[in-house]
Amino acid sequence: MSTKHHIPRVIGSRGKSSTDIERENFEKNQTVAINKAINNQETPVKEKHVRITILGTFTDNGAGMFWHIANRLPVQGNPIVCWKFCHVLHKILREGHPHSIVDSYKYCSHLNDLGKLWGHLREGYGKLIENYCRLLIQKLRFHKKNMEIPGNLKMSDDQFAKICGSDVNNYFEIAVDMLDYMDEILTLQQSVFSSLDMSRSNSMTSSGQCRLAPLILCIQDSCQLYDYIVKSLFRLHSSLPPDTLSGHRDRFVTAYKKLKQFYLSSSNLQYFKHLVQVPYLPDEPPNFLIASDFSKHVKPEAVVPEPEPENEPDTDSVVDLIDTSEDKFDAAFGNGFGPPEPDERDMLIERLQREIQFLKSEIERIKFEDQRIISAQREEIAKLEKILSELRLSADKALKENESTKKRLEEATANAGAVAKLAEAEKHAKANEEKFKKMKEIYNKLREEHVALIRKNADTTKKLEAEKRLVQEREQSIQESKSQMERLENERKVIQESLQQSADQVTSQLAEATAQNTELLNKREHLENQVKTLEETKSSLMSQLQGSEEECESLQARLEALEQDKHQSEESLQLQIKNAQDQLASLKDEMTTTEMRRKNEIDSLKSQLEDALSEKAAKEEQFKKEIEDLQSRLSQLDSDKEASEKRQREDLAQLHRDLIASAVKEGRQFINDAMQQVENPTHIPVKCTAEFLLLRAEPVLSALENLNTSQTEYSQNQTDLESLLKTITSFSHHMGDCVIHGIATSHSAQLEAAEELASACQTAGESGIEVLSSLEKGGSIKSEVEKSAEKIRQLIKLAEDLVPKMVDVKEKEIGDLLENEMHSTSSAIEQAAKKIEEMLHQTRKDMSGVELTVNESILDSCTGLMQAIKVLLVKSQDLQKEIVLQGRGTASVKEFYKKNHRWTEGLLSAAKAVGMGATSLLEAADKVVKGEGKFEELIVCSNEIAASTAQLVVASKVKADRKSKKLSELSEASRGVTSCTGKVVGSAREASQIIEEQNLMDFTSLSLMQAKKEEMQSQVRVLELEKELEMERYKLGQVRKRHYQLAGENGGWEENIEGNTENLSPLDAKS
Repeated sequence: MSTKHHIPRVIGSRGKSSTDIERENFEKNQTVAINKAINNQETPVKEKHVRITILGTFTDNGAGMFWHIANRLPVQGNPIVCWKFCHVLHKILREGHPHSIVDSYKYCSHLNDLGKLWGHLREGYGKLIENYCRLLIQKLRFHKKNMEIPGNLKMSDDQFAKICGSDVNNYFEIAVDMLDYMDEILTLQQSVFSSLDMSRSNSMTSSGQCRLAPLILCIQDSCQLYDYIVKSLFRLHSSLPPDTLSGHRDRFVTAYKKLKQFYLSSSNLQYFKHLVQVPYLPDEPPNFLIASDFSKHVKPEAVVPEPEPENEPDTDSVVDLIDTSEDKFDAAFGNGFGPPEPDERDMLIERLQREIQFLKSEIERIKFEDQRIISAQREEIAKLEKILSELRLSADKALKENESTKKRLEEATANAGAVAKLAEAEKHAKANEEKFKKMKEIYNKLREEHVALIRKNADTTKKLEAEKRLVQEREQSIQESKSQMERLENERKVIQESLQQSADQVTSQLAEATAQNTELLNKREHLENQVKTLEETKSSLMSQLQGSEEECESLQARLEALEQDKHQSEESLQLQIKNAQDQLASLKDEMTTTEMRRKNEIDSLKSQLEDALSEKAAKEEQFKKEIEDLQSRLSQLDSDKEASEKRQREDLAQLHRDLIASAVKEGRQFINDAMQQVENPTHIPVKCTAEFLLLRAEPVLSALENLNTSQTEYSQNQTDLESLLKTITSFSHHMGDCVIHGIATSHSAQLEAAEELASACQTAGESGIEVLSSLEKGGSIKSEVEKSAEKIRQLIKLAEDLVPKMVDVKEKEIGDLLENEMHSTSSAIEQAAKKIEEMLHQTRKDMSGVELTVNESILDSCTGLMQAIKVLLVKSQDLQKEIVLQGRGTASVKEFYKKNHRWTEGLLSAAKAVGMGATSLLEAADKVVKGEGKFEELIVCSNEIAASTAQLVVASKVKADRKSKKLSELSEASRGVTSCTGKVVGSAREASQIIEEQNLMDFTSLSLMQAKKEEMQSQVRVLELEKELEMERYKLGQVRKRHYQLAGENGGWEENIEGNTENLSPLDAKS
């Protein structure tokens, strides 16, 4: 027989071992499968390619190879490739090797970046990829936190209970984590269904199936999550009050509704009919407040049928796997060899490797079981120590009660003086001492048992260490077998090289190979024997562990019996103490009766006076002893009182320090939070004016002074803690308010000024924190307060530099302008009132009848309105003077007006509007009296005056004190102006009605045609008037816009200021 068939063929792999060749083939297969599964075609991922990828994770013991290949895919350039990548990764995390989750967790940041990148694409797959990446990150975090839960979430109820343990907090946390996981699944399915056009049957198109395919995994995950959430919530409701879990119930009900709709929508899709059996949820969610509802819970199951084998040929992989390089071995020996036969040594090595892996897993499992047993025994020892301490406490308590009983019996015998009762009490005391001795013996027995348990625990630990040494020896034997395998592999390489060097030596080398094969078989038998010995040691260890568990159970039973004995002994001691107390009460009663009897004997037997005197002397000595005893007890009580007072003072001082530290911590946190807004991008749109910053910065200086004063007073008198805490809180909030408004002001300033202002805010905040830190340490804070005040003054100076300057006012001060304008407005009102009075006298001379009545009523109401406006101006000036006196401080009136120039501009604008309105009213009244004007002009002018006076009142109220008397007088004057304005409007409308009644037409003489003609003319006139009204309204809107722009330019307003009513002029508020 020819030996050619026994020579292995190595195609294109000269110089490489079989392990390297297998690794290359494995990498090629994985690369082909992953590239075919994740391609740019909008079709669902093929199951066979995913299956190969999943099997590769078990071969590679993790997902390292998958990520190595996937990192070269164009996931950032093609949305379909990224979507399929997420689908395959989800499949690997569910069904791949357990280490796949650990290997993939370090790529969470990569998934987050992918989600953010494609999240900007609002159409197509962009939003879907973002939601899928968020789901995968949530899944990885969930399994990282709960590593005992497998990737497919399938586990038994016992495993779930073992993971959560007996702590309710574990159920609480895992319920929250599972609800977060469920929310991400529901968000993904909602985005997928919203991206489909259900009217076009997208589930039967390749593009629709590409989007719907990952939802099968979501259905499988959601079924398991729903079951565990329900069980966790029932467990929580059995241990916690319902109010605590109201948030859990609300989240569950919301998720239940969405999940039910998800299952309903999925069950209606034709694509899912043969891929997954979608479960159905009950009509109503479970009621966790009723424990019996748990019996109605049915776990939903998503059944996925086994995929049918696909017969599609893989032509690409065949081409990739064929090595077309020239075979030098075939060139040397010819191409007449048959296919290579499998080498038995390779098969033996592979089998040994599998056995080694199995032994490693068994060793790890044994280690885990040992650790679990050790922890359980430690818990038992801790429980026994706790029981022992409780028994010690009960024994000490019984000893103290016995001593107190002795003392009471001694006192009873001393007071009663009855020797017979003393003997009985001594008997009872002896009985109590005997019982105490019995308790002491029980305690010694328990102590000895505890020592025996500790020794037994030490023996158990020694046994476990011996078992660990055995396991280490087994590992060493495994390492030796590995070294033997490596030696065999080296020998195999030598054999292959010898085969390549010479074909003549093939037969001899084959003979040697057969001899080595027999040797390997012997070694294999030896290794199998070692495996059997390992299994025997494992079984012996398990039996020992079971015996130790049984011993622990017996110890537990003995401890329970001891506890019962202890309870019985305590009950008997309590009964005896009660009997002793009853005996003491009877002794007291007998003592009172003997005293009464002795008193009767003293009255009846006066002859025994000497005996009575001796008894009296004895009683006096007894009383002296009692007085001395009471005095000693009183001194002891005084010393105890002093000690308790000292301890209370120390506790009070510690409480003060804790309260101050708490207030300082809260204040420091408030200031730090304000300082951190510099780096907060969401705070950039928040803006503030420099004037408002000045208002926020000034209270900080007074708060610093108050803080220094309060700290000094507290150091002198520590009873005034409340004021110190209030000043600390006030200073912290004022400082934080100043810092955050300073940062907001820097957002609206120029770049250099903004950086300087932000830096000043940071410095001021840090100085405030230094003040609080110095206050917490104790001692004087004067230097820190001065430093902080200096920082605040620098901040105020920067804010004053940012205050916008007046543009139109150059030579005159704004305060002078305001005074001049108010004076001119008052003069205009007086002149208008005089002019109206003159018009009224002239009308009474020249007119009569209805015309006189109409004009007289109009002019009278206008005169009343002017008088009311005049009173309003006077009250407004008085209120302004009061505001200036209260707010200017040490500054002058002009400096106050200049500092608050926006408020001043509002007053100036309002005064101008009042003067203009008075002039307009005068002109309109003159025209009406002369018959040239319209009553509507008079109504508009009076309404305009009312609006202008309201504007003046609002401008005055901005800085006024709400409790000011002058403010109430101004409001009363404003109501008078409103009343007079109503009278003017009413007079004008009444006059208009009187004139219209006189001018009514008489249509009684019109014929049919004339009436029709008049009707048509009236309709034409109505249309013309409506068009004119529309045009006039449009014109009014444009005029108001122009008026607003002109008023802003004249007042020096900034165009970018908006929102703050304190910084707006009253004209803006009116518009």
